[in-house]
Amino acid sequence: MNKPAQQLTIWRALNAALHDEFTEDPDVMIMGEDITTWGTGGGIYGVTRKMAETFGKHRVRDTPISEEALISAGVGAAMAGTRTIVEIMYSDFSLLGADGLINQAAKSRYMFGGQFATPLVLRTNGGSGIGKAAQHSQSLETLYAHIPGLEVVVPSTANDAYGLLRTAIKSNNPTIFLEHKGLYYDKGPVTKELIPFGQARTAREGKDITVVATQLMLSRSLEAAEELAERGIDVEVIDPRTLYPLDMDSIYASVQKTRHLVVAHEAVRDFGWGGEIIGNAVQECWNELDAAPRRLGAARTPIPYSEELEKAVIPSTGAIVAEILAALGSKVAQPA
Repeated sequence: MNKPAQQLTIWRALNAALHDEFTEDPDVMIMGEDITTWGTGGGIYGVTRKMAETFGKHRVRDTPISEEALISAGVGAAMAGTRTIVEIMYSDFSLLGADGLINQAAKSRYMFGGQFATPLVLRTNGGSGIGKAAQHSQSLETLYAHIPGLEVVVPSTANDAYGLLRTAIKSNNPTIFLEHKGLYYDKGPVTKELIPFGQARTAREGKDITVVATQLMLSRSLEAAEELAERGIDVEVIDPRTLYPLDMDSIYASVQKTRHLVVAHEAVRDFGWGGEIIGNAVQECWNELDAAPRRLGAARTPIPYSEELEKAVIPSTGAIVAEILAALGSKVAQPA
């Protein structure tokens, strides 16, 4: 008999995934800055809480403040056979270790003919919404999804956070695991089942238009769908869950059903992953589309510190509603 799902916040779901994976596999370790000492003793968002006490500081390691050294050490440990998790406080700082990620971890299997794997997970957070300003609020998922050899995970719910993190740790490929700093306290049911990469989730079924979104934009897209339901518009919302591998088949199936597509992401709109999804959908579903797909993303600007300016550059629920109405065009009455 299956156990009932637990109601957990996202940070607690991540913490549970780490505890379960460390218990199951003694070869897993995690390293990062202040992951045993900050605040509650679990890093800045509590995700590694009680890990050091339970598993020892030889497996849960505080490191100096040097992302370049930290990431490179993690890559080397993974290449040597240790399943290594590296926690970086903010995804912005991962750029300091870009050589280790992009030129070493991502290319090691190819360059050495598959002689060894690189089971590395870079856990970090991105996104805006809590006043962290320009150097602590970027959404860099498109950058990493562009690099051959890297897997990129963007969990939106507590259940996905748990299931995808355990899958990431078991993967033999280097994985960029991007949490959203504004969602750590969102709560939801957690079944404690592993979730495979490359398998999108239908967050809401509908028949009139497909919206593809992740993380904060997923939440706002679901809000927009409920608002439009009151006007008789039935919105289907798809959460890719991983940007690489990317489950385009599920998106194609949805677009073929609804015949309309909108993509919403928090990353800067220009050159974002939304364009990749739209390009694929146009190429493969041209005859099934009744109108041109549309996309939303952040303005081409650093994220402001000011709360009001920060809100202004990131797509709001209202902006998603407007984009859906524009995509549907004459099929619906425009708002007054």
